[in-house]
Amino acid sequence: MSINKDTIKKISKLARISVTNEETDRLEKDLNSILKFVEQLKELNTDKIAPIASVSDQALTMNKDEVKKINEKEEILKNAPEKNSNYYVVPKVIE
Repeated sequence: MSINKDTIKKISKLARISVTNEETDRLEKDLNSILKFVEQLKELNTDKIAPIASVSDQALTMNKDEVKKINEKEEILKNAPEKNSNYYVVPKVIE
């Protein structure tokens, strides 16, 4: 698979990006080199390689699940300089 100038122009139109002719030439070269590299990766035999989620052998530490009361509205509203019922009162920003 290769990308030509028409494809780049179509993609840039869909993305609503303005692309000059010089940029089109550069993008064509760059995108085709990326696709060439991906094609090389497809040739690799990965049958005996197990999928991994991390390159590190370190096991994740597990934290104990504990129920805690945090962000209680009464505690939070104690810090408000001015409040109305269960809400902060802030100065008007837009007139």
